Amino acid sequence: MSEFPCPPARLTFITGPCRSGKTRLALKIALSCPEPRGYLATAQALDEEMALRIRRHQEEREGNFETIEEPLQLSRALSSLDRPFSIVIIDCLTLWLSNLMAKWGEDEGSLRQEAFQTVEFFKNYSVPTVIISNEVGWGIVPENPLARKFRDLSGSLNQALAAVADQVILTVAGIPLFLKQPPLSNSL
Repeated sequence: MSEFPCPPARLTFITGPCRSGKTRLALKIALSCPEPRGYLATAQALDEEMALRIRRHQEEREGNFETIEEPLQLSRALSSLDRPFSIVIIDCLTLWLSNLMAKWGEDEGSLRQEAFQTVEFFKNYSVPTVIISNEVGWGIVPENPLARKFRDLSGSLNQALAAVADQVILTVAGIPLFLKQPPLSNSL
């Protein structure tokens, strides 16, 4: 029996530093649910190294998920799914924000509006969803304004999604720390 119930929390938000075990944990949660399972990938293979990373993530999923590749339009992609999934993983919000910044540059108004609309979407999205994001503000203060803007927007977006999530998990060194959990059901 899995340590994660199915369905899990309606919205689970997993955050932490790079290479901390976030995706592995999300897969473990999702594999407790029956097929079909969705995996919305935001990464783009813009260079050889990123293409290799994407292939490794695909191998981790071993055909247990239907992959939807969407670098920019999260809510539209989820709204237009042509089949019901028992659960969807979004990997990853940090890359999604990076993709938006590449599209809109320093147009902070458009970036904040898209982030706000995405948070609003997840307030009402009923398919159990696991969102993966990185904590990018734990290191040094970036030396250039664009990197500082990315760090700040990422932190604000993480806070907003954590506020609406039913479950928030911080993953450090492969260990999940449950920061917020849904209340236990009174149906026992």
